[in-house]
This record gives sequence, structure tokens and C-alpha cells, in this order.
Amino acid sequence: MEFELVYWHWLVLGIALMLVEIFIPSFTIFWFGLGALVVGLLSVAIDMNFTAQVIVWAIASVIFTILWFKFLKPKMVDKTTAGIAREAAIGESGQVVKVPTEGSRGVVRFTTPLLGDDEWDFISEGDVALGDRVHIKDISGNTLIVVKLS
Repeated sequence: MEFELVYWHWLVLGIALMLVEIFIPSFTIFWFGLGALVVGLLSVAIDMNFTAQVIVWAIASVIFTILWFKFLKPKMVDKTTAGIAREAAIGESGQVVKVPTEGSRGVVRFTTPLLGDDEWDFISEGDVALGDRVHIKDISGNTLIVVKLS
């Protein structure tokens, strides 16, 4: 009894490798799974022996991996300032869009997103009015501590 890899073996292998990517988030195993799917789909149309299947799988996997790291991944770079360190946020300036009152905090808006958002609640160390420019002195949890720019 001889074992032969048929198209659905490659499809199952491809899907399994793509699912493994959930547990190993390197985003490289995914491309080997996609290569296996290519072999599975080609095997439906073309009768290939085992050696040809493995060669097509290796070539397809390498091509997908190169395309990802060379062309696609560089285009997905986050161009906002989201995720910048706390120290980098201190000193940034924004404009007051809601004045703090006794029962609520004020809201300051930044021209570019700061730590993932362009509007933040704030506590002021002095009196501020609507439209005033303030800069961040410190961060306390999810609230900025700001000082009015002179």
C-alpha cells in the first residue's frame, strides 16, 4: 500500500499552518500555509508527483514570504504617533475643546494622535478657557495633567 499526497492533503496542511499562526504570531508560517494551498489548487488542475509538489510548495512559500517582508510589510508601518512612550508625550501641546468643571474633566485636542487618540481628558493646574493652548506636564492613568501655555 503506497501513500500518495492528493490535493486535499495540501489544502488541509495549508489551513492547519495558517491556523498555527494564531498561536505563533510571527506571520511567517502563514506564508507556508498559503504555499500549501497553492499546491493543493494546482494539484486539482495538474497531476504532479510528490517531488514536484514539494518543489512548488517551497517556491510558492518563499515567494510569498519575500513579497510580504519586502513589499507589503513596509507599507503597513504605523505613521501616527500612536504608541509613543509616555516620556515622548510629555511636553506635547494641544487646544482646550472642553473646559473642566466641578463634576467633569476638560478635554484637550491634539493636531496629531497622541498615544492613539487625538482627544484626551485633562486636569489643569490652573484656570484654562476654551481655545487655550496647553502642554502636557504629566500623565495620570488615562488623564493628562496640563499647564496653560503663556
